[in-house]
This record gives sequence, structure tokens and C-alpha cells, in this order.
Amino acid sequence: MIKYLTRRLLFMLLSLLLIITATFFFMRLAPGNPFTSEKQLPAAIEANLNEHYGLNDPWYVQYGEYLLRIVQWDFGPSFKYKSQTVNDLINEGFPVSLVLGLEAILIALAVGVTLGIFAALKHNKWQDYLAMIIAVFGISVPSFIMAALLQYVFAIKLGWLPVARWGTFAQSILPAVALAAGPTAFIARLTRSSMLEVLSNDYIKTAKAKGLGQFVITVKHTIRNAILPVVSYMGPLSAGIVTGSFVIEKIFGIPGLGSHFVKSIGNRDYTVIMGVTVFYSIILLASVLLVDILYGLIDPRIKLAGGKKGE
Repeated sequence: MIKYLTRRLLFMLLSLLLIITATFFFMRLAPGNPFTSEKQLPAAIEANLNEHYGLNDPWYVQYGEYLLRIVQWDFGPSFKYKSQTVNDLINEGFPVSLVLGLEAILIALAVGVTLGIFAALKHNKWQDYLAMIIAVFGISVPSFIMAALLQYVFAIKLGWLPVARWGTFAQSILPAVALAAGPTAFIARLTRSSMLEVLSNDYIKTAKAKGLGQFVITVKHTIRNAILPVVSYMGPLSAGIVTGSFVIEKIFGIPGLGSHFVKSIGNRDYTVIMGVTVFYSIILLASVLLVDILYGLIDPRIKLAGGKKGE
């Protein structure tokens, strides 16, 4: 376990360095600069700003200073938000995105796994077809269409829930459902296909021949093996959701991390773009590592040290 974690941490650091490097140079190659706007600044003022933020330094000096700041967990100042740093924006927006993301993940897991199990147990029956129609609908409809549809039906027509804004549990329901729609459908299809594969194994047939009930077979023998593909999918999904859905947060007026990222692109706020990208990458890499560890806990036949299943 220690050797595996050490090797994975080194791999994560190397991946993070490549991401930081690529993001840094892509931002430098982008046209314009953080102070480019419709209203042209006087040349003297723009020169002073470039000097103040170190933009006149050679690229290798800026790159080295940026790496040093990241090691110190300092993503630098924002070019557009006065008196605020990128860390301030992350500390302000991430807790909102985290709450919304966790709510969406719980919905996606609960509904998706339940639909998938139900469809597999009722294979080739109307219940199976209905569950898969719901899943196809969830995958096919874009999140912004789903968000607008939920707002129209449950907020405008029925008046059950608020249209937008953030602050209460009621205001979080519609954006969480809209954010969870696609993952729910994908998890349902993953669970169904995995359940069908497990149910066709010999040990399941032996358990049925011994007279075990369907509930015991499903809970004790089937779900544990069928859930592995879902666990694998949850790693990158969790990172994407908890760091903020840009579209959903914009539609519902949620002050999360995604809204800051969208605004930073329009404002050419390079430090915010790079900071949020690096922050997202750290969460993504940590999520993938956590998934690999969960694999070994769920199925002891999978060895973290690199052995194959069953060795």
C-alpha cells in the first residue's frame, strides 16, 4: 500500500506539473492581455500595470515565480477583482459549488443505481424499457435545456420551488436535479449492464439453486460486484461536479466557482483561469486516487500494488 501510494503521488505531482505548465503557456499565447478592454487604457497606465504585476518579466521568470506561489498555495492576485486574490475567489465560490455538487452526487447515485438495479432485475420487461427510456432522456437532453425545463414546470407553472438564486435548501433543489440528470442516466445504464453481467455468472445461478431469495442474492452477491464501474465513473464525475457546473450556476444565479471561472474568461483574468484550472486538476487527481483505493476495499481480489484480479 505504501509503495503504491508513493508511486501514485509522484505520478500525480508529475501530471500536475504538466497541467500547470500547459495552462501557463496557453495563457501567454492567448491574444490580448488582462487589461485589454473596449475602452483603451493610456499607454503609461497599462505599462505601470504590467510592471506592477510582473508581466514585463521574461517568461521563465514569470513561470518560476508562478510555480513557487503554487507550492505555497498562493494563486496570485486577480487582475479584474480589486483587492481580491484567486485564493479569495476559490474560498468564496468553492463551498457553494461543493454543497450543490454533493447534493447532485447523492441524487445521481441514489436514483441512478436504483434505476439500474430495477431495470436489470426486470430485464426485457416494461419496467426495464421504462427505466432505459428515462436514462436515454437524461443523457440526450443538455443540462441547460433540463435546467430551463425544470424552471418552467416546477417554478413558473406549478410555483413549488424558487426559479433561481442561492441561500436556502429549496433554492438548491432545481439546480441539483438539473446537474444530476446526466450523471443519473449514465449511472443507471452502467449499473444495469454491470448487473446483467454479474447475474449471468455461475455463482449467482448456484445461489439461486440453493434456494436463496432474490433480495439476498441482489444485496449480498450482486450489487457489490456490479458497483465497480460506477465507482470508477464517480472519480472524474465528483471532481467536475463539486468544482462547479458553469452552465447550471449561470442559469440559476448561483455564486459558485463555476461562475467565477466563466467571468474570468470574459475578463481575460489569467490568474483566475490558471488558479481554477490547477485547483480543479488537484481535485480530479485526488478523486482518481480515491477511486483506486475504493476498488481495493470493495473487491479484495483487486490488488493496489499492480496485481491482476484473482492473483
